[in-house]
Amino acid sequence: MKKLIPLGVIILMAFSSCVKTGADLPDVAVNFQDATTDPRLSALNVPGGAVLLNGYGVAGLILYREADGTYACYDRCSTVNPQKLCAVTLNPGNFTVTDPCSGGQWDLIDGSPVKAPATISLRQYNIVVSNFEIYVSN
Repeated sequence: MKKLIPLGVIILMAFSSCVKTGADLPDVAVNFQDATTDPRLSALNVPGGAVLLNGYGVAGLILYREADGTYACYDRCSTVNPQKLCAVTLNPGNFTVTDPCSGGQWDLIDGSPVKAPATISLRQYNIVVSNFEIYVSN
């Protein structure tokens, strides 16, 4: 009987390792570069400003300027049922985003979930601002 318990644990672990989680966004190359003077990015001229860009990442990008003047960049693809490729939208005030498919919400300061069913942070990309240019990559 004692030998059956470890075997049962091994079988349970094998089956549970096949379960997909909300963090299973497709891996795509992200290489975005633009001048900070581009009118599409004008909202980034002030802390708390956010810009949505289509055509990059899985479901687009969110560029966000934090209160201290630094920048953050996230994929717009919701981590709730990522296979649906629902792109999050900005909420009034530009501090959070919402998945229109599930109602989940995330904070733009660190991409963390703030309202269920969201439990996994948004995918974050590297962002560098230098010499009036913005560079985003993964």
